[in-house]
Amino acid sequence: MASDQVARRVFVGLILLSIFLLCLVIRPFAEALFLAAVLAGTFHGLHRRLKRRLRGHGSVSAGIIVSGILLALLLPLGGLTAFVVAEVSEGVRFVSQTVQKDGMDGLVNKLPSGLQGPVSNLIERLPLEQAQLDQKLQEQVTTQGGTAAKAVTGAVAATGTLLLQVTMMLIALFFFLTDGARLVQWIESVSPLRRGQTQELLREFRSTSVSVLVSTVATAGVQAAAALIGFLIVGVPAPLFFAGLTFFFALIPAVGAAVVVLLASGLMLLSGHPWAALFLAIWGVVVVGLVDNVVKPLLAKKGMNQHGAIIFFALLGGLAAFGAVGLLLGPLIVAFFLSVVRIFERDYGRPNARPGDPATPGGPPVEPGDRRVVLTSESGTPLTDVDTTPNH
Repeated sequence: MASDQVARRVFVGLILLSIFLLCLVIRPFAEALFLAAVLAGTFHGLHRRLKRRLRGHGSVSAGIIVSGILLALLLPLGGLTAFVVAEVSEGVRFVSQTVQKDGMDGLVNKLPSGLQGPVSNLIERLPLEQAQLDQKLQEQVTTQGGTAAKAVTGAVAATGTLLLQVTMMLIALFFFLTDGARLVQWIESVSPLRRGQTQELLREFRSTSVSVLVSTVATAGVQAAAALIGFLIVGVPAPLFFAGLTFFFALIPAVGAAVVVLLASGLMLLSGHPWAALFLAIWGVVVVGLVDNVVKPLLAKKGMNQHGAIIFFALLGGLAAFGAVGLLLGPLIVAFFLSVVRIFERDYGRPNARPGDPATPGGPPVEPGDRRVVLTSESGTPLTDVDTTPNH
Protein backbone atom coordinates (compact mmCIF):
# COMPACT_ATOMS: atom_id res chain seq x y z
CA MET A 1 0.00 0.00 0.00
CA ALA A 2 2.81 2.37 0.92
CA SER A 3 4.58 1.67 -2.33
CA ASP A 4 1.38 2.40 -4.27
CA GLN A 5 1.01 5.76 -2.53
CA VAL A 6 4.62 6.67 -3.27
CA ALA A 7 4.19 5.67 -6.91
CA ARG A 8 0.99 7.74 -7.15
CA ARG A 9 2.70 10.79 -5.69
CA VAL A 10 5.66 10.43 -8.02
CA PHE A 11 3.33 10.05 -10.97
CA VAL A 12 1.39 13.18 -9.93
CA GLY A 13 4.70 15.03 -9.78
CA LEU A 14 5.58 13.80 -13.26
CA ILE A 15 2.21 15.00 -14.57
CA LEU A 16 2.75 18.47 -13.06
CA LEU A 17 6.27 18.58 -14.51
CA SER A 18 5.00 17.58 -17.95
CA ILE A 19 2.29 20.26 -17.78
CA PHE A 20 4.92 22.87 -16.86
CA LEU A 21 7.17 21.83 -19.76
CA LEU A 22 4.19 21.80 -22.11
CA CYS A 23 3.38 25.39 -21.10
CA LEU A 24 6.96 26.40 -21.93
CA VAL A 25 6.60 24.83 -25.38
CA ILE A 26 3.24 26.51 -26.04
CA ARG A 27 4.22 29.91 -24.61
CA PRO A 28 5.84 31.38 -27.79
CA PHE A 29 2.62 30.78 -29.73
CA ALA A 30 0.11 31.14 -26.89
CA GLU A 31 -1.71 34.13 -28.41
CA ALA A 32 -1.82 32.51 -31.85
CA LEU A 33 -3.26 29.29 -30.41
CA PHE A 34 -5.75 31.21 -28.29
CA LEU A 35 -7.01 33.25 -31.24
CA ALA A 36 -7.17 30.08 -33.35
CA ALA A 37 -9.34 28.44 -30.67
CA VAL A 38 -11.61 31.49 -30.59
CA LEU A 39 -11.98 31.51 -34.38
CA ALA A 40 -12.56 27.75 -34.40
CA GLY A 41 -15.41 28.20 -31.96
CA THR A 42 -16.79 31.08 -34.02
CA PHE A 43 -16.76 29.18 -37.32
CA HIS A 44 -17.66 25.78 -35.88
CA GLY A 45 -21.24 25.96 -37.12
CA LEU A 46 -20.20 27.09 -40.59
CA HIS A 47 -17.62 24.29 -40.72
CA ARG A 48 -20.23 21.65 -39.93
CA ARG A 49 -22.62 22.96 -42.59
CA LEU A 50 -19.87 23.07 -45.21
CA LYS A 51 -18.74 19.60 -44.22
CA ARG A 52 -22.24 18.22 -44.78
CA ARG A 53 -22.47 19.90 -48.17
CA LEU A 54 -19.03 18.54 -49.12
CA ARG A 55 -20.09 15.00 -48.12
CA GLY A 56 -17.91 14.72 -45.07
CA HIS A 57 -14.71 16.27 -46.43
CA GLY A 58 -13.75 18.18 -43.28
CA SER A 59 -10.29 19.10 -44.52
CA VAL A 60 -11.72 20.81 -47.60
CA SER A 61 -14.23 22.70 -45.47
CA ALA A 62 -11.53 23.84 -43.04
CA GLY A 63 -9.30 24.88 -45.95
CA ILE A 64 -12.09 27.01 -47.42
CA ILE A 65 -12.67 28.77 -44.09
CA VAL A 66 -8.96 29.39 -43.48
CA SER A 67 -8.55 30.70 -47.05
CA GLY A 68 -11.53 33.00 -46.55
CA ILE A 69 -10.05 34.43 -43.35
CA LEU A 70 -6.70 34.92 -45.08
CA LEU A 71 -8.37 36.79 -47.94
CA ALA A 72 -10.38 38.87 -45.45
CA LEU A 73 -7.07 39.95 -43.91
CA LEU A 74 -5.10 40.53 -47.12
CA LEU A 75 -7.62 42.14 -49.47
CA PRO A 76 -8.51 45.20 -47.36
CA LEU A 77 -4.87 45.76 -46.39
CA GLY A 78 -3.83 45.39 -50.01
CA GLY A 79 -6.51 47.84 -51.14
CA LEU A 80 -5.53 50.45 -48.54
CA THR A 81 -1.84 50.02 -49.40
CA ALA A 82 -2.53 50.42 -53.12
CA PHE A 83 -4.60 53.55 -52.46
CA VAL A 84 -1.87 55.11 -50.30
CA VAL A 85 0.84 54.29 -52.85
CA ALA A 86 -1.24 55.76 -55.67
CA GLU A 87 -1.96 58.96 -53.72
CA VAL A 88 1.68 59.39 -52.71
CA SER A 89 2.83 58.84 -56.31
CA GLU A 90 0.28 61.40 -57.53
CA GLY A 91 1.47 63.88 -54.90
CA VAL A 92 5.13 63.44 -55.84
CA ARG A 93 4.31 63.88 -59.53
CA PHE A 94 2.29 67.04 -58.78
CA VAL A 95 5.10 68.56 -56.71
CA SER A 96 7.70 67.73 -59.35
CA GLN A 97 5.65 69.18 -62.21
CA THR A 98 4.77 72.32 -60.24
CA VAL A 99 8.39 72.99 -59.25
CA GLN A 100 9.61 72.48 -62.83
CA LYS A 101 6.95 74.77 -64.26
CA ASP A 102 6.49 77.54 -61.65
CA GLY A 103 9.41 77.03 -59.28
CA MET A 104 9.22 76.90 -55.51
CA ASP A 105 7.15 80.10 -55.38
CA GLY A 106 4.48 78.50 -57.53
CA LEU A 107 4.43 75.44 -55.26
CA VAL A 108 4.12 77.63 -52.16
CA ASN A 109 1.23 79.56 -53.73
CA LYS A 110 -0.71 76.32 -54.17
CA LEU A 111 -0.48 75.54 -50.45
CA PRO A 112 -3.30 76.49 -48.03
CA SER A 113 -3.08 80.08 -46.82
CA GLY A 114 -2.22 78.96 -43.29
CA LEU A 115 0.91 77.18 -44.52
CA GLN A 116 2.19 79.65 -47.09
CA GLY A 117 3.84 81.99 -44.55
CA PRO A 118 5.76 79.40 -42.51
CA VAL A 119 6.88 77.50 -45.63
CA SER A 120 8.06 80.74 -47.32
CA ASN A 121 10.08 81.72 -44.24
CA LEU A 122 11.64 78.28 -44.14
CA ILE A 123 12.62 78.42 -47.82
CA GLU A 124 14.13 81.91 -47.37
CA ARG A 125 16.26 80.75 -44.46
CA LEU A 126 17.64 77.66 -46.20
CA PRO A 127 20.12 79.40 -48.57
CA LEU A 128 21.52 81.56 -45.72
CA GLU A 129 22.07 78.56 -43.48
CA GLN A 130 23.05 76.02 -46.11
CA ALA A 131 26.52 75.43 -44.65
CA GLN A 132 25.16 75.10 -41.14
CA LEU A 133 22.38 72.86 -42.45
CA ASP A 134 24.86 70.53 -44.12
CA GLN A 135 26.93 70.39 -40.94
CA LYS A 136 23.88 69.65 -38.80
CA LEU A 137 22.70 66.99 -41.17
CA GLN A 138 26.11 65.32 -41.12
CA GLU A 139 26.16 65.38 -37.32
CA GLN A 140 22.65 63.97 -37.06
CA VAL A 141 23.42 61.21 -39.55
CA THR A 142 26.54 60.28 -37.60
CA THR A 143 24.97 60.34 -34.15
CA GLN A 144 21.53 58.98 -35.02
CA GLY A 145 22.60 56.41 -37.59
CA GLY A 146 22.81 53.63 -35.02
CA THR A 147 19.44 54.54 -33.54
CA ALA A 148 17.83 54.57 -36.96
CA ALA A 149 19.35 51.21 -37.79
CA LYS A 150 18.03 49.76 -34.53
CA ALA A 151 14.58 51.20 -35.24
CA VAL A 152 14.51 49.70 -38.74
CA THR A 153 15.74 46.37 -37.41
CA GLY A 154 13.08 46.42 -34.70
CA ALA A 155 10.35 47.24 -37.21
CA VAL A 156 11.43 44.41 -39.50
CA ALA A 157 11.60 41.99 -36.57
CA ALA A 158 8.13 43.03 -35.35
CA THR A 159 6.70 42.57 -38.83
CA GLY A 160 8.29 39.13 -39.09
CA THR A 161 6.96 38.15 -35.67
CA LEU A 162 3.47 39.30 -36.62
CA LEU A 163 3.55 37.32 -39.85
CA LEU A 164 4.79 34.25 -37.97
CA GLN A 165 2.01 34.55 -35.38
CA VAL A 166 -0.64 34.94 -38.08
CA THR A 167 0.73 31.93 -39.94
CA MET A 168 0.74 29.80 -36.78
CA MET A 169 -2.80 30.97 -35.99
CA LEU A 170 -4.09 29.92 -39.42
CA ILE A 171 -2.34 26.52 -39.20
CA ALA A 172 -3.74 25.91 -35.71
CA LEU A 173 -7.18 27.03 -36.87
CA PHE A 174 -7.14 24.44 -39.64
CA PHE A 175 -6.38 21.61 -37.23
CA PHE A 176 -8.84 22.88 -34.62
CA LEU A 177 -11.58 22.80 -37.25
CA THR A 178 -10.71 19.34 -38.53
CA ASP A 179 -9.89 17.64 -35.21
CA GLY A 180 -11.54 19.95 -32.68
CA ALA A 181 -14.44 17.60 -31.90
CA ARG A 182 -12.10 14.71 -31.06
CA LEU A 183 -9.94 17.05 -28.99
CA VAL A 184 -12.97 18.10 -26.94
CA GLN A 185 -13.98 14.47 -26.44
CA TRP A 186 -10.48 13.57 -25.29
CA ILE A 187 -10.36 16.52 -22.86
CA GLU A 188 -13.70 15.47 -21.38
CA SER A 189 -12.61 11.82 -21.06
CA VAL A 190 -9.45 12.69 -19.10
CA SER A 191 -10.97 15.53 -17.11
CA PRO A 192 -11.65 14.82 -13.41
CA LEU A 193 -14.94 16.71 -13.66
CA ARG A 194 -18.30 15.00 -14.00
CA ARG A 195 -19.44 13.91 -17.41
CA GLY A 196 -20.87 16.96 -19.21
CA GLN A 197 -19.33 19.63 -17.01
CA THR A 198 -16.21 20.00 -19.16
CA GLN A 199 -18.29 20.37 -22.32
CA GLU A 200 -20.46 22.94 -20.58
CA LEU A 201 -17.39 25.02 -19.74
CA LEU A 202 -16.14 24.71 -23.31
CA ARG A 203 -19.56 25.78 -24.64
CA GLU A 204 -19.38 28.81 -22.38
CA PHE A 205 -15.92 29.55 -23.77
CA ARG A 206 -17.23 29.32 -27.32
CA SER A 207 -20.35 31.43 -26.77
CA THR A 208 -18.40 34.13 -24.91
CA SER A 209 -15.59 34.30 -27.47
CA VAL A 210 -18.07 34.44 -30.34
CA SER A 211 -20.04 37.21 -28.64
CA VAL A 212 -16.92 39.30 -27.96
CA LEU A 213 -15.49 38.75 -31.44
CA VAL A 214 -18.74 39.58 -33.22
CA SER A 215 -19.35 42.61 -30.99
CA THR A 216 -15.82 43.89 -31.65
CA VAL A 217 -16.18 43.68 -35.43
CA ALA A 218 -19.73 45.10 -35.33
CA THR A 219 -18.63 47.99 -33.11
CA ALA A 220 -15.78 48.79 -35.49
CA GLY A 221 -18.34 48.89 -38.30
CA VAL A 222 -20.59 51.24 -36.30
CA GLN A 223 -17.65 53.53 -35.54
CA ALA A 224 -16.61 53.55 -39.20
CA ALA A 225 -20.17 54.43 -40.24
CA ALA A 226 -20.33 57.24 -37.65
CA ALA A 227 -16.97 58.55 -38.84
CA LEU A 228 -18.13 58.40 -42.47
CA ILE A 229 -21.14 60.57 -41.60
CA GLY A 230 -18.80 63.14 -40.06
CA PHE A 231 -16.49 63.03 -43.09
CA LEU A 232 -19.40 63.60 -45.45
CA ILE A 233 -20.77 66.49 -43.38
CA VAL A 234 -17.52 68.48 -43.45
CA GLY A 235 -16.47 67.36 -46.94
CA VAL A 236 -13.29 65.41 -46.16
CA PRO A 237 -11.54 64.25 -49.37
CA ALA A 238 -11.69 60.48 -49.99
CA PRO A 239 -14.22 59.82 -47.19
CA LEU A 240 -14.47 56.09 -47.96
CA PHE A 241 -10.72 55.70 -47.56
CA PHE A 242 -10.76 57.41 -44.17
CA ALA A 243 -13.81 55.35 -43.14
CA GLY A 244 -11.98 52.13 -44.03
CA LEU A 245 -8.97 53.34 -42.10
CA THR A 246 -11.24 54.08 -39.15
CA PHE A 247 -12.60 50.53 -39.25
CA PHE A 248 -9.13 48.96 -39.04
CA PHE A 249 -7.90 51.32 -36.33
CA ALA A 250 -11.07 50.60 -34.35
CA LEU A 251 -9.95 46.97 -34.13
CA ILE A 252 -6.71 48.09 -32.42
CA PRO A 253 -7.57 48.83 -28.78
CA ALA A 254 -4.41 50.81 -28.04
CA VAL A 255 -5.13 53.22 -30.93
CA GLY A 256 -8.87 53.49 -31.48
CA ALA A 257 -11.06 54.90 -34.22
CA ALA A 258 -11.01 58.50 -32.94
CA VAL A 259 -7.34 58.85 -33.98
CA VAL A 260 -8.26 58.71 -37.67
CA VAL A 261 -11.03 61.28 -37.21
CA LEU A 262 -8.65 63.62 -35.37
CA LEU A 263 -6.11 63.16 -38.17
CA ALA A 264 -8.73 64.14 -40.73
CA SER A 265 -9.62 67.11 -38.52
CA GLY A 266 -6.00 68.23 -38.56
CA LEU A 267 -5.92 67.99 -42.36
CA MET A 268 -9.06 70.12 -42.58
CA LEU A 269 -7.44 72.72 -40.30
CA LEU A 270 -4.30 72.86 -42.44
CA SER A 271 -6.40 73.23 -45.57
CA GLY A 272 -8.00 76.39 -44.20
CA HIS A 273 -11.30 75.08 -42.74
CA PRO A 274 -11.03 75.72 -38.98
CA TRP A 275 -14.75 75.41 -38.17
CA ALA A 276 -15.07 72.15 -40.08
CA ALA A 277 -11.95 70.88 -38.27
CA LEU A 278 -13.43 71.85 -34.89
CA PHE A 279 -16.73 70.11 -35.66
CA LEU A 280 -14.93 66.97 -36.86
CA ALA A 281 -12.71 66.88 -33.76
CA ILE A 282 -15.74 67.10 -31.45
CA TRP A 283 -17.55 64.49 -33.56
CA GLY A 284 -14.58 62.14 -33.35
CA VAL A 285 -14.19 62.42 -29.57
CA VAL A 286 -17.85 62.47 -28.54
CA VAL A 287 -19.57 60.29 -31.14
CA VAL A 288 -16.93 58.02 -32.70
CA GLY A 289 -14.75 57.66 -29.61
CA LEU A 290 -17.46 56.98 -27.03
CA VAL A 291 -19.69 54.72 -29.14
CA ASP A 292 -17.22 51.90 -28.44
CA ASN A 293 -18.00 52.04 -24.71
CA VAL A 294 -21.73 51.84 -25.37
CA VAL A 295 -22.25 49.58 -28.38
CA LYS A 296 -19.71 46.85 -27.60
CA PRO A 297 -21.04 45.96 -24.10
CA LEU A 298 -24.62 46.02 -25.41
CA LEU A 299 -23.81 43.67 -28.30
CA ALA A 300 -21.69 41.34 -26.16
CA LYS A 301 -24.41 41.26 -23.49
CA LYS A 302 -26.90 39.62 -25.86
CA GLY A 303 -24.66 36.63 -26.54
CA MET A 304 -23.20 36.26 -23.04
CA ASN A 305 -26.46 36.70 -21.08
CA GLN A 306 -24.76 38.85 -18.44
CA HIS A 307 -25.23 42.31 -17.01
CA GLY A 308 -23.87 45.13 -19.14
CA ALA A 309 -21.73 46.47 -16.28
CA ILE A 310 -19.99 43.09 -15.94
CA ILE A 311 -19.19 43.07 -19.66
CA PHE A 312 -17.98 46.68 -19.55
CA PHE A 313 -15.52 46.17 -16.69
CA ALA A 314 -14.44 42.76 -18.03
CA LEU A 315 -13.47 44.39 -21.34
CA LEU A 316 -11.59 47.27 -19.72
CA GLY A 317 -9.95 45.08 -17.07
CA GLY A 318 -8.83 42.51 -19.61
CA LEU A 319 -7.43 45.26 -21.84
CA ALA A 320 -5.49 46.79 -18.94
CA ALA A 321 -4.16 43.44 -17.68
CA PHE A 322 -3.35 41.56 -20.90
CA GLY A 323 -3.24 44.17 -23.68
CA ALA A 324 -5.17 43.77 -26.91
CA VAL A 325 -5.84 40.07 -26.38
CA GLY A 326 -7.43 41.01 -23.05
CA LEU A 327 -10.56 42.10 -24.92
CA LEU A 328 -11.19 38.37 -25.27
CA LEU A 329 -9.46 37.12 -22.13
CA GLY A 330 -11.26 39.50 -19.77
CA PRO A 331 -14.82 38.38 -20.62
CA LEU A 332 -13.66 34.76 -20.87
CA ILE A 333 -12.18 34.82 -17.37
CA VAL A 334 -15.35 36.37 -15.94
CA ALA A 335 -17.54 33.89 -17.85
CA PHE A 336 -15.38 31.00 -16.65
CA PHE A 337 -15.76 32.09 -13.03
CA LEU A 338 -19.53 32.51 -13.31
CA SER A 339 -19.87 29.17 -15.12
CA VAL A 340 -17.98 27.34 -12.37
CA VAL A 341 -20.22 28.96 -9.75
CA ARG A 342 -23.39 28.06 -11.69
CA ILE A 343 -22.28 24.44 -12.19
CA PHE A 344 -21.44 24.09 -8.50
CA GLU A 345 -24.73 25.51 -7.26
CA ARG A 346 -26.69 23.45 -9.80
CA ASP A 347 -24.98 20.12 -9.10
CA TYR A 348 -24.18 20.52 -5.41
CA GLY A 349 -26.54 23.26 -4.23
CA ARG A 350 -25.83 26.52 -2.46
CA PRO A 351 -24.48 26.10 1.06
CA ASN A 352 -26.88 28.61 2.65
CA ALA A 353 -29.59 29.07 0.05
CA ARG A 354 -32.83 30.83 0.98
CA PRO A 355 -35.95 31.57 -1.06
CA GLY A 356 -35.62 34.77 -3.04
CA ASP A 357 -31.82 34.77 -3.21
CA PRO A 358 -30.53 36.35 -6.45
CA ALA A 359 -29.35 33.99 -9.14
CA THR A 360 -25.80 33.87 -10.43
CA PRO A 361 -25.51 36.08 -13.54
CA GLY A 362 -26.10 34.19 -16.74
CA GLY A 363 -28.06 31.31 -15.19
CA PRO A 364 -31.55 30.49 -13.92
CA PRO A 365 -32.42 30.92 -10.23
CA VAL A 366 -31.69 27.96 -7.96
CA GLU A 367 -34.11 27.07 -5.18
CA PRO A 368 -32.87 25.76 -1.80
CA GLY A 369 -32.34 22.01 -1.81
CA ASP A 370 -32.48 21.81 -5.61
CA ARG A 371 -29.45 19.65 -6.39
CA ARG A 372 -29.89 18.32 -9.87
CA VAL A 373 -27.66 17.54 -12.80
CA VAL A 374 -29.15 18.84 -16.05
CA LEU A 375 -28.00 16.96 -19.14
CA THR A 376 -27.84 19.15 -22.21
CA SER A 377 -27.26 18.68 -25.91
CA GLU A 378 -24.35 20.23 -27.77
CA SER A 379 -26.37 23.40 -28.31
CA GLY A 380 -27.12 23.68 -24.60
CA THR A 381 -30.77 22.51 -24.73
CA PRO A 382 -31.83 20.54 -21.62
CA LEU A 383 -32.52 16.88 -22.38
CA THR A 384 -33.51 15.33 -19.07
CA ASP A 385 -33.19 15.88 -15.34
CA VAL A 386 -31.41 13.35 -13.16
CA ASP A 387 -31.94 13.73 -9.43
CA THR A 388 -28.84 13.23 -7.36
CA THR A 389 -28.40 12.82 -3.67
CA PRO A 390 -26.16 15.32 -1.93
CA ASN A 391 -22.70 14.16 -0.99
CA HIS A 392 -21.85 14.46 2.69
